[in-house]
Amino acid sequence: MKHQIMSQVESAFANNQDFKSQSSRIPYILVDNFPDLGLLTSLRFLEWASENPEGIISLPTGKTPEYFIKWTQHILNNWDEKDVISLRIERGLDLKKKPNLSNLTFVQIDEFYPMDPQQHNSFFNYVNKFYLDEFEIPAKNALLMNCNEIPLIDNKHWGNVFPKGIIDLSLRHREPKSAIEKNQQDSIYLIDQWCNQYENKIQELGGIGFFLGGIGPDGHIAFNIRGSEHNSTTRLLETNFETQAAAATDLGGIEISKNRLVITIGLGTITYNKDAAAIIIAAGEAKASVVKQSIESKPDVKYPASVLQNMPNSRFYLTKGAAKHVTDIENKYWNEAPWDASKQQWALLRLSKKINTFGKKLTEEDLKNDPLCKTIPNLGKSTAQDIIAEIDAKVQKGIAEETNQIFYHTGPHHDDIMLGMMPHIIHLLRPPTNTHHFANMTSGFTSVTNSFVSEILKTVGGFLSEGTIQMVDYPDFFSEGFTRKWDKDVYHYLDNIARNNPDEQKRGMAHRIVRCLVTIYSIHDKADLEDRIKSVIDELDNCYDGEKNSAEIQKLKGMIREYEEELVWANYGVRVKDIHHLRLGFYTGDIFTKAPERTRDVLPILDHLKKIEPTVISLALDPEGSGPDTHYKVLQAIADAVRLWKKEKDLSQLRIWGYRNVWYRFSLDEADIIVPVTLNSMAILKSTFLNCYLSQKNASFPSYELDGPFCDLSQKIWVEQHQDLQLLLGRDYWYQNENPHLRAVHGAIYLKEMNVDEFLDSARELEETMEGNLSQER
Repeated sequence: MKHQIMSQVESAFANNQDFKSQSSRIPYILVDNFPDLGLLTSLRFLEWASENPEGIISLPTGKTPEYFIKWTQHILNNWDEKDVISLRIERGLDLKKKPNLSNLTFVQIDEFYPMDPQQHNSFFNYVNKFYLDEFEIPAKNALLMNCNEIPLIDNKHWGNVFPKGIIDLSLRHREPKSAIEKNQQDSIYLIDQWCNQYENKIQELGGIGFFLGGIGPDGHIAFNIRGSEHNSTTRLLETNFETQAAAATDLGGIEISKNRLVITIGLGTITYNKDAAAIIIAAGEAKASVVKQSIESKPDVKYPASVLQNMPNSRFYLTKGAAKHVTDIENKYWNEAPWDASKQQWALLRLSKKINTFGKKLTEEDLKNDPLCKTIPNLGKSTAQDIIAEIDAKVQKGIAEETNQIFYHTGPHHDDIMLGMMPHIIHLLRPPTNTHHFANMTSGFTSVTNSFVSEILKTVGGFLSEGTIQMVDYPDFFSEGFTRKWDKDVYHYLDNIARNNPDEQKRGMAHRIVRCLVTIYSIHDKADLEDRIKSVIDELDNCYDGEKNSAEIQKLKGMIREYEEELVWANYGVRVKDIHHLRLGFYTGDIFTKAPERTRDVLPILDHLKKIEPTVISLALDPEGSGPDTHYKVLQAIADAVRLWKKEKDLSQLRIWGYRNVWYRFSLDEADIIVPVTLNSMAILKSTFLNCYLSQKNASFPSYELDGPFCDLSQKIWVEQHQDLQLLLGRDYWYQNENPHLRAVHGAIYLKEMNVDEFLDSARELEETMEGNLSQER
């Protein structure tokens, strides 16, 4: 398929790329970061709308289009402002008249089914709020998926036909076993008929003229999951685990998303209008593999987006991270990047995998016969061994003793530090000359389910009725007593882990929950406490799945996570007072997370740095667009705090350790420190995680990579990383090593070590983010 020449906007962005020719089957355009991705998409959309003022559009929901929406609002609202005029002209949108979006027709892409359209987490609500209202598109111009208006048997509401929202699609093909199933079967057929009519309406409009979509971890576009037929139409279907995991946050947990079906337009729907502008946007290195497969493979049902190869105006808009594995990008790296140590290590690992040979057994001839390794400068007999020696040095650095250090371990959420580098921290805790502080930057309330809180509160109510929480009977407890001995709750719990007494563990946690409730709700006596527990349970029971909680329940959930974090590190002798909960204000639970602000979010970190004066700061170093956006925004806030601290103090000796955990991982060549992990460390990780992170042990918000708790995924990653090391260093490097610690190793953690300047260079400055520019305009 020959693709059309790029538009003026696309050309303006493409001209900034380092190379012109592309070998992919679908053209792509690269940008530096997530906000720039939104800018490109917004300008292209406005360009298309100006040329097609009565066109048919279909735009995505979720977090992916955040910057597309923000930029579109900003440009339209400030169309005649000098900076916006300059921006438009520079980026190829040189229009004399502002586009009028009111005559466009909007087609909703997909929706969970069943779903009350009034819920904030319904895509129907999203479309109305962020597109129809913000873009001033009349409702009469919209073809929407309102679940309440999809007819069912006898005009019943879906809640009466499908109890708990569970639909058995096998009823399409089997005999119903009861009157209830017969009603459900007839209703499924009616839904299928509605989907058919929805498809017909789109075709009567001439098909979608401008399609914008994200791409899921399995490669899905819309809800066309891996394996979807390329001629598929609008339909009701089940999703796969990867998609369910991605939807868990929206729906209140994997327990809900596993049982929730979806209605989606099909791949055939998207491609019905062959002349449509069909754009897929992707940000972050976590999407790099699926992006490569989608734009380079022949059309294949394993890669749903590959269907766009048949459309001359299809494009992928990518951040550089998302394009990391595209063949053109990799070739440019191998052909032009300097042969530094990192590149040599990557090349050697690549060759070892290619010819299935241990790195230490690679010969000079092997390297010379490889099209990449043969270009290593000064290639000789010792080249492979020299590279392996560099990797061994990283391992030695990972087991070296650190003394007289002050560590400031930071995590975007509770459990990030543990999942990223717990075995190393346990090693570092042993020297008595080291000091450790743990700082959780957000309250992490979104990862605690309503059902978990409800069950805990019922347990607390039971203890109160039995009279086994004696502290509430102390005369000053509700005035000031509740503020004392919070650390006692920690040791009560841990003592009873040692005693294998689960009832007393629950009572220890109940003590902490009572203190939290008194703090949050200003409770005055025991009766008031019991009433409050009942009212909170009622509030939770009346929430819909995925509903945003009240500020009080958000705080309660966050305090539960804080207690869990204290349990974790108290296991290893860390004082509760050295575990800090910053609760940065940008974290609100809204669909679009706020940008960090200096006064609200940066200065509290700066105050910590000045007070603690760490010699080592550890932090989550996930690339932008990979994993929760909270990770990258916390990184921004820490970077700005370090930048401010640098103005006051010589930080030339400060070291920054970047870790990654379950959301993304370093490659071996990127790591500066390789921490060996023993089976004992893996067992400790799992035991501590499941005993202390009680709200997380059921994995209600899992990674798409593993249906289970995060501790199991961390172990899986560490083992896979160790396998690469085994391939390069040889198995005997480990089991015959003189160091008994290395003989016991079966996993590896990769860390990135930086000085302050290197760290600041890697983090985008807050002042240059799009959010900062927008806040100045408002």
